[in-house]
Amino acid sequence: MTPSQVRYQTALRPGAALKLSPGSQHTIPHHPATPRSSIPTPPTLGGVRIDLVTLVVHEYDPAIEFFVGVLGFELVEDVPSTTTDGRPKRWVVVRPPGGGAGLLLARADGERQGARVGDQTGGRVGFFLRVERFDLWYNVLKEKNVRIVREPRTESYGTVAVFQDVAGNLWDLIGD
Repeated sequence: MTPSQVRYQTALRPGAALKLSPGSQHTIPHHPATPRSSIPTPPTLGGVRIDLVTLVVHEYDPAIEFFVGVLGFELVEDVPSTTTDGRPKRWVVVRPPGGGAGLLLARADGERQGARVGDQTGGRVGFFLRVERFDLWYNVLKEKNVRIVREPRTESYGTVAVFQDVAGNLWDLIGD
């Protein structure tokens, strides 16, 4: 094993707790100005990508209608499935045209998950939709009565507006 691989395996993120022995706990200090070159990197294995992100929704069909009918995503899968204890559910995946990570639309199962619908990231923007032709996209969202939470503004990474999806989650609409 190379020294780089050893450093990666033993490194913890700043502020993480490190248990050295039963009952003891130490914290690694946070260093916000750590140069990128000093951050350990894992060996390159290749073939890695984020495939799906779960989005908890109240019901499948309104979520499908929003992502497919409003945002133009592709419905990749919609198949019957069962929970680990045998109750029926669906496996529903939507993906932006042209690829990229997809969304697994998962119906909330129980009070705990239901309480998270629309607030999966604690009130902050949690999803980012980068588009060509920002003005066209923005106008389409308005025409389709999508709730715009923050009007367009110019940032260093492009023009951005914030909207809510059908479940209430916040998204950045970002254009170059």
